[in-house]
Amino acid sequence: MPRRSPPATMAPEPLMGHSMSEGLALLQKILGTDNPNVLETSTGEFLKFMYDAIPDPAVSPAARLASAVAARAPDDGVDRIGRLPDQILRDVVSRLPAKDAARTGALARRWRGLWRSAPLVLVDEHVLPDRLPSARMATGGDDVVSKAVVAAVSRILAAHQGPIRSFHLTRGHMASHEAEAERWLKLLAAKGVQELVFFNHRWPLDFPLPAAIFSCISITHLQLGVWRMPDTAALPRNTRFPHLKELVLSLIYMRDHDLAFFVEKSPVLESLTIIGSQFPVLLRLVSRSLRCVQLAMFKGNVAVVDAPRLERLLLWMSNDRVEMSRIKIGHAPNLRMLGYWQPEAHELEIGSTVIKESTKVRASTVVPTVRILALEVQFDVCKDVKMVPCFLKCFPNVETLHVYSQEAEPTGKLDIMFWQEAGPIECVHSHVKKFVFQQFGGKRSELMFLKFIAERAQVLKQMFVMMALESFSSEDDMKTKMKLLTMVKWASKDCMLIFVMNPGYPATAQGSPSWSFHKASDSSCMDPFDLRTVKKESWVLHHTSSPLSYEV
Repeated sequence: MPRRSPPATMAPEPLMGHSMSEGLALLQKILGTDNPNVLETSTGEFLKFMYDAIPDPAVSPAARLASAVAARAPDDGVDRIGRLPDQILRDVVSRLPAKDAARTGALARRWRGLWRSAPLVLVDEHVLPDRLPSARMATGGDDVVSKAVVAAVSRILAAHQGPIRSFHLTRGHMASHEAEAERWLKLLAAKGVQELVFFNHRWPLDFPLPAAIFSCISITHLQLGVWRMPDTAALPRNTRFPHLKELVLSLIYMRDHDLAFFVEKSPVLESLTIIGSQFPVLLRLVSRSLRCVQLAMFKGNVAVVDAPRLERLLLWMSNDRVEMSRIKIGHAPNLRMLGYWQPEAHELEIGSTVIKESTKVRASTVVPTVRILALEVQFDVCKDVKMVPCFLKCFPNVETLHVYSQEAEPTGKLDIMFWQEAGPIECVHSHVKKFVFQQFGGKRSELMFLKFIAERAQVLKQMFVMMALESFSSEDDMKTKMKLLTMVKWASKDCMLIFVMNPGYPATAQGSPSWSFHKASDSSCMDPFDLRTVKKESWVLHHTSSPLSYEV
């Protein structure tokens, strides 16, 4: 289903308001609906995306103990573990959830008090009372859970005297506990916290983030959610995050200079993720360290000014197709991966040239380093399809091409000769080896595009066509459309045509491609657009070694 777009007259105002009723009124205005459930639905979706981006905690209450060997060992009544040095015992305790770590004092006199000085990993869902739901997306009882979380965290921080390695606070309504938030952040800074996840769950959306966050200079991973950023222009000039490598900002009220501040003051920052922007901002990338930038549901413009190590510029649900975003690519000599771009909604600027249908390709209007490109195209919108050749011509060396077919209300009709008259596209002719088409519904415009790829791609090795099974009227209808693809004159005689038949897969509930924030920022994941890396799910395949001999 197509995602809902806000009205074209929407003003770029933030989601502010110190009550749920005020927030509801503003959110209804933005989404163009008076549905009384829209607030909970929308914020619930944002929370899910925010939670999806949280790294797995360093400890888990579900971890299995390797007790088999110990069970086979002779029991001579000697406490061998208790003879270990304190440093090793503290290391053992530090690998337990906070509740279990504190309970080790009951094992023996030797263990008492060790957890108080051991490095602490504190995750709020691990310290909730058993009677309360610990799952992050559990419904109901937010106020009760929030109070229990704040009380438990306060008790643990007051009792613990050692360093704090990791701190995850995702279910506390910190607008009701302003003093605790300030005190906790100061304590975390003093104890050298390295991984910090700190959400204001979940109203008001503009509650100010305590400035004490900027004293946490030991941080290597920082994730903030549902805050208003302090005015970074008023901070001391020597404020910086010298060790910060990963930064995730979720539904943050911020301005252009706040974003620029984080990038400038984080000299080793490698991964930047922004999930939901409350109003349009400019992300200006000047960084000698950044390697991956992810923008999800991001409103605003992007300028890659000077990013010599940037390899991935990834966008997901990043435009409402009402207000066009401009993405400018300047100095990025290692940029290898782009997507999901929306050709008609994302205005591309390379160097000083804005790419349009009439733009002629020349050396200054191409990005030769890109090897993996993903596009999100509304094949029922003529204007959208017409921009696709322009985009493809700007990336002549693409070897893996992903195209996601997005549902939309039909607008205009594409000329039957459009793709034949599109002219030469270097990447399609000479470089694309793997082509993936997601959500194929058998539309004429989709078939025309697939036919174009099949007839022009001379080095193509694999074409994956992922079927949107719900789009076909019957099994015979689907098989007919599948057979049409096997009957074209293929440019590559070695290409394998593969149909992926998984029902209801891979679209999200929002009608956009599936996505994994973790995989996308993981440099060992060679293709984050490959859905087999997003979900651990088997594909139901129908394939052949030669498309010309394929039988449905």
